[in-house]
Amino acid sequence: MTEIGKQYNAALDYLYSFVDYSLKHSSELAKADFNLDRMFALMESLGNPQKKYPIIHVAGTKGKGSVSALCAWGLQAASYKVGLYTSPHLLDYTERIQINGQPISHEQLIELVEEIKPHVAKIEKLTTFEITTALAFMAFAKYGVNAAVFEVGLGGRLDATNVVRPKVSVITSLSYDHMAILGDTLAKIAGEKAGIIKEGVPVVSSPQKDEALEVLERVASEKNASFSLIGRDIKFKALVSSLDGQGLALIYQQSTIEMSIPLLGLHQVENAATAYLALKMSGLEITDEQIQKGFSQVKWPARFEILRRKPPVVIDSVHNRDSALRLRETLDQYFPDIPVIMVFCTLEDKDISGMLDELKPRLEQVIATRAEHPRAPSAEWLAEQVNKAAIPVEAVTPVALALERALELAGESKIVLSAGSVAFAGEISVAWRKRTS
Repeated sequence: MTEIGKQYNAALDYLYSFVDYSLKHSSELAKADFNLDRMFALMESLGNPQKKYPIIHVAGTKGKGSVSALCAWGLQAASYKVGLYTSPHLLDYTERIQINGQPISHEQLIELVEEIKPHVAKIEKLTTFEITTALAFMAFAKYGVNAAVFEVGLGGRLDATNVVRPKVSVITSLSYDHMAILGDTLAKIAGEKAGIIKEGVPVVSSPQKDEALEVLERVASEKNASFSLIGRDIKFKALVSSLDGQGLALIYQQSTIEMSIPLLGLHQVENAATAYLALKMSGLEITDEQIQKGFSQVKWPARFEILRRKPPVVIDSVHNRDSALRLRETLDQYFPDIPVIMVFCTLEDKDISGMLDELKPRLEQVIATRAEHPRAPSAEWLAEQVNKAAIPVEAVTPVALALERALELAGESKIVLSAGSVAFAGEISVAWRKRTS
């Protein structure tokens, strides 16, 4: 291993030596001490780097990563130097902190970690996510970013990213997830997400169920924040669609703008409309032509990503019932009537039966496997859950062998679909690259 490799691993060991709630079961998360005092203290100690550039802040249950990526690529096409902070990562930790579509280098992360250590030492109980978020704020200030997009990690109100005063607060589609922490009704979940709404800062929301919408509109009104709703204040419709991408039309302020995106599925049309309006409401200088160019070039892997067209191999990240429904609709749109062999691994605190209910009409067989993640259940336990849903299943580990088994079962006539957590999507893409290189 190179010297840089050793130092990089040491930097990651340091970050992971703190409490990392992403690796913990939701029952532990529910007892966690989430508050923003530590984060504000850390930012103060660092000289408040988060105040040095304009920020678009994005929360939501589904679509927040895609909307964040679309906003970032739009700004990049408008010649901004753009920071993008998202989580979790697919393959490498530095993917969480990107500048103009590129993760920061291992050397940069090592340098930033060394810089932050004395500040962290002064504050008790900081978490891995809080420190990583602070590293992103620092990186973007240090490397001269002049616009940034921050995706919320969990919830909104008490999320480590919520120390910003953004140009616009964005809330994508809300549904049930992380209920042990965020609440067991859509209204409670919406209340947590609405925590990112700031006094006088415009809000842009994707279409919401009435129960959630009511909360978001009320909070925006209390904070004197203008509230724009996709589907009401801007209309959208899907145009042509193929495996190369899709066209869409946005109707906004009496004019129609057509654009194309490489992201597949009708939900991505909604995400594009959300990102477009977020950019328009941000007050940042950007033209429709620049947005069109940026959106057409966006990269956001492992979201209905086609690894091979014939016979099809598709990789997707699903984390709740609603995202499984979107996945099924997208399968129906692009691959109607073709049987699906699904390689499946999700985290044990997710709504597994809900996901399987939605996907069942398309599944011929499931290969249950286990990703290298502390919250991933055993392949055998997952297979039992699939069995309860009356879907034929085999348990196969490790991930690379599970992929091989699915390809063998699919032959030339069926789809291999990888679905589950983002960590699992990363492992599948590595396994696929190894077998095709």
